[in-house]
Amino acid sequence: MNTNGDSRTKAAAARSSTVTTDIEHMAKVFKALSDPIRVRLVTLVRWANDGEACFCGLAREFDMPQASLSHHLRVLVQAGILTRERRGTWSWYRLSTDSLGPAEQWLGGHGPLASGVVGSVDLGDFRC
Repeated sequence: MNTNGDSRTKAAAARSSTVTTDIEHMAKVFKALSDPIRVRLVTLVRWANDGEACFCGLAREFDMPQASLSHHLRVLVQAGILTRERRGTWSWYRLSTDSLGPAEQWLGGHGPLASGVVGSVDLGDFRC
């Protein structure tokens, strides 16, 4: 019985699953950041005093209905970019500590961008 081949196959499957999860996470983050309003929100929260911003303070920076602003913030929270904490009647937002690190690594040339490998697929195999 060849257990080396089995363990290599399992390791490749696990790596492929992890990379697929990473790709899905990155797509979710990039999609959430594809709107200029959401990029501005992340910037405002990131540079707010103590690294947190209240909804009421953010609302003063945008000429839009509160429901629209809430939608944009909800997208950022669901993507894991911001965290939300209720305090009384207001919501406070913080940048999630580990939300943009993977995106920075990918854009900096790590992961598939550096290796050219997604899971068990060598991207060089897609030549015409």
